[in-house]
Amino acid sequence: MVDILNTIIYCGVGIILMTLGTYLVDLVIPCDFPTEIKKRNVAVGYIIAGIHIGVGIILRSAIMTPAISEGSTTLLQGITSTVIYFLLGIAICILAYLAMHIVHKKYNLNKEIGDGNPSAGLMIMGLFVGLSIVISGVIY
Repeated sequence: MVDILNTIIYCGVGIILMTLGTYLVDLVIPCDFPTEIKKRNVAVGYIIAGIHIGVGIILRSAIMTPAISEGSTTLLQGITSTVIYFLLGIAICILAYLAMHIVHKKYNLNKEIGDGNPSAGLMIMGLFVGLSIVISGVIY
Protein backbone atom coordinates (compact mmCIF):
# COMPACT_ATOMS: atom_id res chain seq x y z
CA MET A 1 0.00 0.00 0.00
CA VAL A 2 2.90 2.34 0.72
CA ASP A 3 4.23 1.89 -2.84
CA ILE A 4 0.85 2.85 -4.29
CA LEU A 5 0.69 5.97 -2.11
CA ASN A 6 4.26 6.93 -3.06
CA THR A 7 3.41 6.45 -6.74
CA ILE A 8 0.41 8.74 -6.46
CA ILE A 9 2.39 11.37 -4.55
CA TYR A 10 5.35 11.34 -6.94
CA CYS A 11 3.04 11.45 -9.97
CA GLY A 12 1.34 14.50 -8.47
CA VAL A 13 4.73 16.11 -7.86
CA GLY A 14 5.74 15.22 -11.43
CA ILE A 15 2.65 16.84 -12.94
CA ILE A 16 3.21 19.99 -10.90
CA LEU A 17 6.91 20.17 -11.84
CA MET A 18 6.24 19.52 -15.54
CA THR A 19 3.70 22.34 -15.51
CA LEU A 20 6.13 24.61 -13.65
CA GLY A 21 8.92 23.69 -16.08
CA THR A 22 6.72 24.62 -19.04
CA TYR A 23 5.84 27.92 -17.37
CA LEU A 24 9.50 28.78 -16.66
CA VAL A 25 10.65 27.98 -20.20
CA ASP A 26 7.68 29.97 -21.56
CA LEU A 27 9.05 33.00 -19.68
CA VAL A 28 12.34 32.73 -21.59
CA ILE A 29 11.02 32.06 -25.10
CA PRO A 30 9.22 35.22 -26.21
CA CYS A 31 5.94 33.71 -27.35
CA ASP A 32 2.95 32.72 -25.25
CA PHE A 33 2.82 28.91 -25.22
CA PRO A 34 -0.98 28.58 -24.66
CA THR A 35 -1.68 31.01 -27.50
CA GLU A 36 0.81 29.26 -29.78
CA ILE A 37 -0.70 25.84 -29.04
CA LYS A 38 -4.14 27.20 -29.97
CA LYS A 39 -2.57 28.40 -33.26
CA ARG A 40 -1.24 24.84 -33.81
CA ASN A 41 2.39 25.91 -33.50
CA VAL A 42 4.20 22.59 -33.86
CA ALA A 43 7.53 24.03 -32.70
CA VAL A 44 6.07 24.99 -29.33
CA GLY A 45 4.44 21.57 -29.05
CA TYR A 46 7.82 19.92 -29.54
CA ILE A 47 9.43 22.17 -26.95
CA ILE A 48 6.72 21.42 -24.38
CA ALA A 49 7.09 17.70 -25.11
CA GLY A 50 10.84 18.05 -24.60
CA ILE A 51 10.28 19.76 -21.26
CA HIS A 52 7.90 17.04 -20.09
CA ILE A 53 10.16 14.19 -21.23
CA GLY A 54 13.23 15.89 -19.76
CA VAL A 55 11.59 16.58 -16.41
CA GLY A 56 10.33 13.00 -16.33
CA ILE A 57 13.83 11.65 -16.94
CA ILE A 58 15.30 13.85 -14.21
CA LEU A 59 12.55 12.98 -11.73
CA ARG A 60 12.93 9.26 -12.41
CA SER A 61 16.63 9.42 -11.63
CA ALA A 62 16.09 11.57 -8.55
CA ILE A 63 13.47 9.14 -7.23
CA MET A 64 15.58 6.07 -7.99
CA THR A 65 18.80 7.26 -6.37
CA PRO A 66 20.08 4.52 -4.09
CA ALA A 67 19.42 6.51 -0.90
CA ILE A 68 15.75 6.97 -1.75
CA SER A 69 15.12 3.53 -3.25
CA GLU A 70 16.66 1.79 -0.22
CA GLY A 71 14.25 3.65 2.04
CA SER A 72 16.91 5.45 4.07
CA THR A 73 15.22 8.80 3.51
CA THR A 74 11.77 10.06 4.35
CA LEU A 75 9.19 10.87 1.71
CA LEU A 76 9.67 14.58 2.42
CA GLN A 77 13.45 14.30 1.94
CA GLY A 78 12.88 12.40 -1.30
CA ILE A 79 10.48 15.00 -2.65
CA THR A 80 12.82 17.81 -1.57
CA SER A 81 15.79 16.31 -3.41
CA THR A 82 13.56 15.67 -6.43
CA VAL A 83 12.50 19.34 -6.51
CA ILE A 84 16.14 20.47 -6.17
CA TYR A 85 17.21 18.30 -9.13
CA PHE A 86 14.23 19.61 -11.11
CA LEU A 87 15.26 23.22 -10.45
CA LEU A 88 18.85 22.45 -11.41
CA GLY A 89 17.70 20.68 -14.59
CA ILE A 90 15.34 23.44 -15.70
CA ALA A 91 17.99 26.08 -15.01
CA ILE A 92 20.51 24.18 -17.13
CA CYS A 93 17.99 23.70 -19.96
CA ILE A 94 17.10 27.40 -19.94
CA LEU A 95 20.77 28.40 -19.97
CA ALA A 96 21.41 25.97 -22.83
CA TYR A 97 18.49 27.46 -24.78
CA LEU A 98 19.88 30.96 -24.28
CA ALA A 99 23.32 29.75 -25.39
CA MET A 100 21.79 28.20 -28.55
CA HIS A 101 20.00 31.47 -29.24
CA ILE A 102 23.31 33.36 -29.01
CA VAL A 103 25.37 30.81 -30.98
CA HIS A 104 23.06 30.50 -33.99
CA LYS A 105 23.57 33.85 -35.72
CA LYS A 106 22.28 32.86 -39.17
CA TYR A 107 18.71 32.75 -37.93
CA ASN A 108 16.67 34.05 -35.02
CA LEU A 109 15.72 31.02 -32.93
CA ASN A 110 12.98 32.91 -31.07
CA LYS A 111 11.41 34.01 -34.37
CA GLU A 112 11.61 30.52 -35.86
CA ILE A 113 9.83 29.06 -32.83
CA GLY A 114 7.24 31.84 -32.87
CA ASP A 115 6.64 31.17 -36.58
CA GLY A 116 6.06 27.47 -35.85
CA ASN A 117 9.17 26.07 -37.53
CA PRO A 118 9.13 22.38 -36.54
CA SER A 119 12.90 22.11 -37.04
CA ALA A 120 13.52 24.74 -34.39
CA GLY A 121 11.16 23.01 -31.97
CA LEU A 122 12.74 19.61 -32.55
CA MET A 123 16.21 21.06 -32.06
CA ILE A 124 15.26 22.50 -28.67
CA MET A 125 13.36 19.35 -27.72
CA GLY A 126 16.49 17.32 -28.44
CA LEU A 127 18.57 19.75 -26.41
CA PHE A 128 16.27 19.46 -23.39
CA VAL A 129 15.99 15.66 -23.56
CA GLY A 130 19.73 15.23 -24.14
CA LEU A 131 20.64 17.44 -21.20
CA SER A 132 18.13 15.65 -19.01
CA ILE A 133 19.75 12.32 -19.83
CA VAL A 134 23.14 13.76 -18.86
CA ILE A 135 21.72 15.17 -15.61
CA SER A 136 20.03 11.86 -14.81
CA GLY A 137 23.34 10.07 -15.27
CA VAL A 138 24.97 12.36 -12.76
CA ILE A 139 22.14 11.95 -10.26
CA TYR A 140 22.19 8.18 -10.34
